[in-house]
Amino acid sequence: MKIKLLLIGKTDESYLKQGIEKYTKRIKHYLSFDFITIPDLKNTRNLSEEQQKQKEGELILNQLNPADFVALLDEKGKEYSSVAFSKFIEKQMISGLKNLVFIVGGPYGFSKQLYEKSNIKISLSQMTFSHQMVRLVFVEQLYRAMSIIKGEPYHHI
Repeated sequence: MKIKLLLIGKTDESYLKQGIEKYTKRIKHYLSFDFITIPDLKNTRNLSEEQQKQKEGELILNQLNPADFVALLDEKGKEYSSVAFSKFIEKQMISGLKNLVFIVGGPYGFSKQLYEKSNIKISLSQMTFSHQMVRLVFVEQLYRAMSIIKGEPYHHI
């Protein structure tokens, strides 16, 4: 199974880039993992929040294949413990799924079309994180999930 993390905008902070790179390298020992970064929209001052979500949604939808299992990282999504998230990942792996795509939206969230296309919404926390920070939290949790699946000591149960 291949996992992709689809993002709007690049990571600016060097400390976040370092952490993301650290966990991305670790994840790749277990499975195929890619980042797909869609550039930030230009001239957004002239766009309403809804128009911005719509344009970002179109760019995201262009990156998806019909068979992709789409998981939106969304504040209204289901919360998982680390162990439960590892079970979710393992279930997708066992099912024979080829592509699991996690998506971090822009600053205003997701378009209606993306919500319709998604298979699941997942919340990383009831707290709100910056879109930059979500990237690091997600890759750490994905690495943790893989170490749990493999029975490795990173996650001390």
